[in-house]
Amino acid sequence: MQNSFRAARTALKVAAFVTLLASGSALQAQAQSIVQLPAGFKIEKVVGGLTYPTSITWDDRGQMYVAEAGGAFLEEAAPARIVRIENGRAIEVANLGQKGIMAAVTGLAWNRGAFYFTHRDSRDRTGAVSRMTPDGRVTMLFSGIIDSQTDHQPNDIRVGPDGRMYVTSGAGGNSAVMGQDMLPFITKNPETRTTSARDIVLTGQNFQTPDFRTPQQGDTVLTGAFVPFGTPTTPGQVIKGRTKSGGTILVFDPNNAEATLRPYAWGFRNVIGLAWNRQGEMFATQNGYDVFGSRPVKDEYDPTYRVREGAWYGWPDFSAALEPLTDPKFTPPGQLMAPVFVNGVMQEKKLGFLIDHAASGLTPPDKSLIAGLHPVNSSPSKPDIAPASWGDMAGQLFVPEWGDMAWVTNALRDKPAGNRIVRIDPATRRLEAFATNLKPGPASEQGAPGRGIERPFDVKFGPDGAMYIVDFGQHKINMARIADGKLPFEWPPNTGGVWKVTRG
Repeated sequence: MQNSFRAARTALKVAAFVTLLASGSALQAQAQSIVQLPAGFKIEKVVGGLTYPTSITWDDRGQMYVAEAGGAFLEEAAPARIVRIENGRAIEVANLGQKGIMAAVTGLAWNRGAFYFTHRDSRDRTGAVSRMTPDGRVTMLFSGIIDSQTDHQPNDIRVGPDGRMYVTSGAGGNSAVMGQDMLPFITKNPETRTTSARDIVLTGQNFQTPDFRTPQQGDTVLTGAFVPFGTPTTPGQVIKGRTKSGGTILVFDPNNAEATLRPYAWGFRNVIGLAWNRQGEMFATQNGYDVFGSRPVKDEYDPTYRVREGAWYGWPDFSAALEPLTDPKFTPPGQLMAPVFVNGVMQEKKLGFLIDHAASGLTPPDKSLIAGLHPVNSSPSKPDIAPASWGDMAGQLFVPEWGDMAWVTNALRDKPAGNRIVRIDPATRRLEAFATNLKPGPASEQGAPGRGIERPFDVKFGPDGAMYIVDFGQHKINMARIADGKLPFEWPPNTGGVWKVTRG
């Protein structure tokens, strides 16, 4: 009896010691986090070791799922997957690559007992949306978004308050002109181009750039807007609108997607994420211009917009703040600009309109549609609206800022932008930091990989009222890739994860 008591007492001591160790480890891990939050909030890692995670959703039972993109810009070795998150582990539900799905899977939503996701069509790299039922059967609902053959794939997919589904589609290229910056994509799809949701009339500006298609060094070519690389345009030329267009928010009935698909709003650059408040008002985030390519733009901001059905948001002729790009403040240094010709006559080195607005029936975009302005190159991504349980922050937009691409997309950038979560009060349009690292920039560049924010891409409030942050993972520059005809970016695998933010 005494031995049993002694054994029990020893077991209790051991258990208490193990509990103390676990508690100490947890406290140590919490102390090591470099994420800064407002007083009264705490953050914890739900799962790590993910590769290119982009989206989070929950099924009808409250089970959490995450989409892994399968690649960043072009197809990569890592498979596109849907994983279920349980007890800090990612359990594969579907290897989408084995089901014929091409990267990048950038949007994921659960609706009517099935997963809906955005991706590229493996046959021609155009943008597509597919559905997967719980038994693993995949059905492509539509494809054919030509712009997705470039660096801007279809992004978010969400169910609106009206029960219809909405998709964000990035426009092809930086500012509607296919240039040398699009070399990896043009090589694979020579006819790729920027598209428009409505008929537009061009001003006939053509940009002279080196012709990488010929072996003769020094060869140049003229390329206009909304046409394939090496194709000049003329003043008054009409570009026909397409339903499956880039730079557009598309809407469809999931019961009959192809027949009901149509543009909801257009004239965006790389429109990323969507959210609705309790009043049914829609908001969208956009990644703005780069100081890069044949038509670089020195913009001042990246935007979050209110979305009005049928509205044109000004791209590629207006800034993030919906100001005309003909304002000299948007013109980059002359050495970064390509020579411009109209009807064979060289123009002054300054930004001009690509679209004849009067002939196209377009008026300047409404500045009241600006919900908030982010630092340029911060790359606002997929936002959500805080629920009532968040008290005085309820109804505010929480937006992940994915971050800049260093000097590659903006030779004028001198400090990091993004790599944080911000909140916007729609009533005031004021933007405030909510979750940031100890210093600006990704955690891995602060000697804290895995202990802070890298590239946050999705924010969603879960069924439990907590905020969940999907972090894409680390990013590196590798100039050696250019010689192989690739973009100079690397994305180390297994560096992504999901964070959870709650009130402390």
